[in-house]
Amino acid sequence: GAAEPGDIVDLDGRVLGRHDGIIGFTVGQRRGLGIAAATPLFVVRIDARRRQVVVGPRAATTVHEIAVDKLNWLGDRPLAEIGPEGAAIFLRVRSTGPLRPATLKPGEGGTRVEIAAGEDGVSPGQAAVFYADAGARARLLGGGTIVRTSLGARAAAVGAEALEPEPSLTA
Repeated sequence: GAAEPGDIVDLDGRVLGRHDGIIGFTVGQRRGLGIAAATPLFVVRIDARRRQVVVGPRAATTVHEIAVDKLNWLGDRPLAEIGPEGAAIFLRVRSTGPLRPATLKPGEGGTRVEIAAGEDGVSPGQAAVFYADAGARARLLGGGTIVRTSLGARAAAVGAEALEPEPSLTA
């Protein structure tokens, strides 16, 4: 379970240390890893099944695509009318975080959001909130719960739980 010991591994799968339970870690976390490295390491992914905490450089925590569930859509166009090119939106993942340009892509397998410049430290369970623009009084378009994230190719290659690029993100 979450309180059982396991390995801390790098993006190549090399064991860097041990932990007392994945329950003590969060994606994006830097402090308290209990391992020394030449450059700062961040939690990139937590693999509960293997009891592994995967760490890497900050850039490896950048998420470029998310899958959203429990979507509440308030936009003018119904989701069903948004074509495969998607709809331009602005995304906020943290209540105090910046609005990021993104593209909302509803589909049969669920709703995906492509984040133009990426967002660091995003993980399933967080809220994704959509706005019409990046202004201080931007119109709320909707939101939902993040159910999956897609990391950069190298970070995603580690472990069976990692997501691959489309179409498995919507699976």
